Amino acid sequence: MSAYVLILDDDADVATAAQLLLRRRYGHVATLNDPAGLPALLARGVPEVVLLDLNFTPGCINGAEGLALLDVLRAQANPPAVIAMTAYADVPLAVEALKRGAGDFITKPWDNARLIAAVDQALARREAVRGGAGGSPELMGESRAMRELKALIASVAPTEANVMVLGENGVGKELVARAIHAASRRAAGTLLAVDMGALPESTFESELFGHRKGSFTDAKADRAGRFQAARGGSLFLDEIGNMPLAAQAKLLTALERREVTPIGADKPESIDVRIISATNLEEARLFDPSVFRADLLFRLNTIVIRVPPLRERREDVPLLLQHYLKLYEAQYERPVRSLSASAMDALLRHDWPGNVRALRHACERAVILGQGAEYAINDFGLAAAAVADMPRAAAAVPAAAAGLASAGVGVESRATDAGGDLTLDAIERAAIAATLAQFNGNISHAAKTLGISRAALYRKLGKHGI
Repeated sequence: MSAYVLILDDDADVATAAQLLLRRRYGHVATLNDPAGLPALLARGVPEVVLLDLNFTPGCINGAEGLALLDVLRAQANPPAVIAMTAYADVPLAVEALKRGAGDFITKPWDNARLIAAVDQALARREAVRGGAGGSPELMGESRAMRELKALIASVAPTEANVMVLGENGVGKELVARAIHAASRRAAGTLLAVDMGALPESTFESELFGHRKGSFTDAKADRAGRFQAARGGSLFLDEIGNMPLAAQAKLLTALERREVTPIGADKPESIDVRIISATNLEEARLFDPSVFRADLLFRLNTIVIRVPPLRERREDVPLLLQHYLKLYEAQYERPVRSLSASAMDALLRHDWPGNVRALRHACERAVILGQGAEYAINDFGLAAAAVADMPRAAAAVPAAAAGLASAGVGVESRATDAGGDLTLDAIERAAIAATLAQFNGNISHAAKTLGISRAALYRKLGKHGI
């Protein structure tokens, strides 16, 4: 995963340790120990994610310096996702940082897996926000399906009911959650998002409920959990369908009692959050007791919002194309070009298995690579022939793979027998498409079956235009 990450911390050793950890995963990781150098650094380019220490002056632990820097970062034209870092697990300070625009917080010393997960989630949230108009998380579309969706959000948002958002990958489930929170009575509080699918079961309680210093080997300081940090606001539990059953039982207990007990604490703490959850699982699978607990489901799905896939609201495609082409033309300083009639027709007929996310990536590709006076279908990486061949290629994968694995059988002869394109790229594309179809678009399950990470699968989806 390629990303520009900045670590802003006055402790050079801490910054270097984080840099060495993250550089292997994200590539461009810079460090800055003196906040005075931030304006010059931002002038050269705004990072995608900033790990921001909240205290710089020795002896100062109130976080005022970090909060001031957070305001500077959030004021940028294309602001980075910010993760607040502090050695002092002060819940009010963490909540204030979240209210001022930080997307997450971690305490030092950190767990390496937790830090990487925090950066991954920050990048995903930033991607979701970029999906909105002009950088704001906004649900775009004027089709009947979208009008009904917006009306439902407006009706549900002012209540305190828990909401479950259902929909395929890329439809904008997090945007729905943010719209609900923004129109709720909790809008002044924070909306804290947690990717439940990426949360290790071993750290589940610590992440959600917090822990006390000394409660386990690496618990070197008190740590607030997500329920405490989101107090007075909303907690968005994404990928809820990927939670192990044991973790589901713990979450159910917290919701039933409206309290959590941090690991190592003697007394429970009351919670004051509204739960918004989301999953790309088919709704019928949520009623399978081997997949999801029925008692937890009934706690979460007081209101169910189903976000329509793009293929069911094709009339919104021209508006989305216009928006994203204009957005990327401005971002990459490319000339304004119109869309050819044949390209528009092909894009309208395309099923967009990756939904709005896939359309956005296709527009970005077209703006970067397009050379003609008008955008052509080939610019979008969705050539009509390739789209038409996808089902045939997917069907050929099992036979082709078996043939290639057989001893003494050459690749050329098998390619002839299969009667299709068996280049490595074509086989990979078809394998991914077939696996996604098998799991109804569930990224986590498809990635596990393919033996790659979710991040790697997202990159391959973009590469192949799936």
